Amino acid sequence: MDKIWNFVIPSILGTQFTVGAVISVLGSALLLGVVLSLVYIFSSRKERYSRGLSITLIVLPIIISTVIMLVSDSFARAFGLAGAFSIIRFRSTQGNPKDLAYIFAGLAIGLACGMGYILAGVIITVIICVVLLVLGLVKYGSPIAPPMLLKITVPESLNYVGVFDECLGKYATSWKLIKVKSNNFGTMFDLSFDIRLKKGVNEKEFIDDLRCINGNLNIMLQNNAADPDILV
Repeated sequence: MDKIWNFVIPSILGTQFTVGAVISVLGSALLLGVVLSLVYIFSSRKERYSRGLSITLIVLPIIISTVIMLVSDSFARAFGLAGAFSIIRFRSTQGNPKDLAYIFAGLAIGLACGMGYILAGVIITVIICVVLLVLGLVKYGSPIAPPMLLKITVPESLNYVGVFDECLGKYATSWKLIKVKSNNFGTMFDLSFDIRLKKGVNEKEFIDDLRCINGNLNIMLQNNAADPDILV
């Protein structure tokens, strides 16, 4: 029975891997993962955040710690595990760079705990969380005006090139035509603009002025970061 639980690993855990060591490592990874997840939720409370990622940040350090404990005493196991992971196809990608930072933070915490450097894991967690919270509170790198997506439907008879520039210049600081699509068997065009509105703009007045130009056809204005798969 002792052989089942006693694994030789480096670091502060000593030469024998005991049940108490397993509980200490995985428990520490769990607690630090929970802290990281709560910081992610708190820092993104006014934005859109992924519920799946908040759960992943809790589980990820535990998984990494387990992997490190299992392969730490054998190069053969490490290479075998690398080969096993290489055949896994990840079916989703994390497009938000900030979310990637949290994922890598979870990896670092899991590595530290798995190698037995629990105090280092605590220090890493504290430093990363403080940095992310401070950057979030000061809104570092945030644009003055958030990007928005404007979709305007125009009739085929209207020459849309530059026709909205005067109106857009009145309400927006910048705009760019990013997509043109024919609709209704070519009798209409759907124009998509990437715009940034001026501070304090009345969006209804903005849309009303656009309707006077496009003949009262469909107009849609939305946050450019809107995503139905993301939870508020």
